[in-house]
Amino acid sequence: MADNETTYKRRQFLSAQIDLSKFNKKNFEKATDEEKKQQDVMGESSTFLKDGMRRLRKNHMAMASIIVLAILIVAIIVIPMIVPYSYSDMVTLDGRRDGTAVNLAPMRYSTRELQYMKETGKNLFPHILGTDSLGRDYFIRVVYGTRVSLSVGIVSAIMVLIIGVIYGTISGYFGGKVDLVMMRIVDIIYSLPDMLIIILLSVVLNARLAPLIKGTVFAKLGGNMLAMFIVFALLYWVGMARLVRGQILSIKNNEYILAAKAIGTPSGTIMRKHIVPNVLSIIIITTALQVPSAIFTESYLSFLGLGVSLPMTSLGSLANEARQTISSAPYRLMVPALVIVLIVLALNLIGDGLRDAFDSKLN
Repeated sequence: MADNETTYKRRQFLSAQIDLSKFNKKNFEKATDEEKKQQDVMGESSTFLKDGMRRLRKNHMAMASIIVLAILIVAIIVIPMIVPYSYSDMVTLDGRRDGTAVNLAPMRYSTRELQYMKETGKNLFPHILGTDSLGRDYFIRVVYGTRVSLSVGIVSAIMVLIIGVIYGTISGYFGGKVDLVMMRIVDIIYSLPDMLIIILLSVVLNARLAPLIKGTVFAKLGGNMLAMFIVFALLYWVGMARLVRGQILSIKNNEYILAAKAIGTPSGTIMRKHIVPNVLSIIIITTALQVPSAIFTESYLSFLGLGVSLPMTSLGSLANEARQTISSAPYRLMVPALVIVLIVLALNLIGDGLRDAFDSKLN
């Protein structure tokens, strides 16, 4: 027995094992609360959204674009409260239209305005970008045009988001014949030439909608704008549906989905709580990139005269009107064109930043 103990001790000579016989109870004390906290190596809990926003904040181009876009949105909301002119009415003085306030250069006053300021001693608000051929303040028309174009982009993106996510989720989750039929419909719509269909549907729908919306709140927008929204809802969701469907096909056979099915979870609950949140990154990215696409399409159609109805304006319709005075007042074309470029560039940079931040395959 003694030989065995000696052999055991020799084997443990270079071991890190502690020989408890050399210690007594005084050598062992309970760790204090501070010492226990020092041993706590757990990191701070985080979520998908928190991680994505943290990475997005590190993208300086995307953050600068968000700031620029936020300033632009605040400007188009606040400026109409400050500038006393209307986007649709000719400049007036004492309730009468000023016939001399036509085609004014930037920061210039009309003859009647100069006479009025001289007689009354009051200072009128300047025409920052001058006036157009009908005597309307051009600056406030650019502000309202920006508001309309941004609204079109955001509303269209929301419509594409809702239709595309629902359609793609159902197709990808159920699969089989359901997926086959639904994707063939998508292929048919995807094969249609977008611009041609948009122009044809806009013309047809405008003729049908104009009598229906007369005297309603939609009359200001006009049949062309409502037709454009319907066209976006009919055609532009197919890209979103394809992306969502592809993502769902790759995750619907994962263990947590099979476990939810095994315990009898309804299909609607599985899609809402387990599948859609896991494709949230692709949904956010595609929606963000859809906004500039819709704005560009609206500007293109308005340039062709198929956009908003007069006197309502948009950036595309302003550019179309500016063609008539491009030789005498080229800034009237440059200003709406630059605003379109600024908005589309900012939204594209934000979309790229969201892709880099929320796409798990890139992180």
